[in-house]
Amino acid sequence: MKHVLERLFPAQFDNVYRGNRLALWFFYPLTAVTLWRSQHHMFAPDGGAQSIATIPLDNYASGATATIIAIFAQWGLVQLLLGLLMLLAAFRYRSMVPLMWLIVLVEWTGRGLIGRFKPVETLGTAPGQVGNLVVPVIALVMLIMALWPEKKTES
Repeated sequence: MKHVLERLFPAQFDNVYRGNRLALWFFYPLTAVTLWRSQHHMFAPDGGAQSIATIPLDNYASGATATIIAIFAQWGLVQLLLGLLMLLAAFRYRSMVPLMWLIVLVEWTGRGLIGRFKPVETLGTAPGQVGNLVVPVIALVMLIMALWPEKKTES
């Protein structure tokens, strides 16, 4: 257990990744998706609320619509900060990757649970709804793999 905690919370971050390489390779596209999502939520005219999440903005009063779009844009900023941390972990401080997988697991699981108790009206199935089911499972597997030392091959 001590070794697991040391991998998750190292005394200092370095660029040495010690886990299974598959968890690192899965981390790269997730980082790209997180960065793409962030800019879309910040800069799309509807913040992605209607165009992606299928929230029927046309059915709401203009003030409510503006509020939803603003909240999506603010969420985009949070995603940008997370994405930049992920980018930093991916290319400069790879020993952070297990911690970042834990953060991804908590964030996606938490959003999914909040969505269950505070549902959002949508006209279709938003990608985030599907992601809330799939990403936590992937993140858990990748977290375990990132914490598991990769076997050294004898040469």
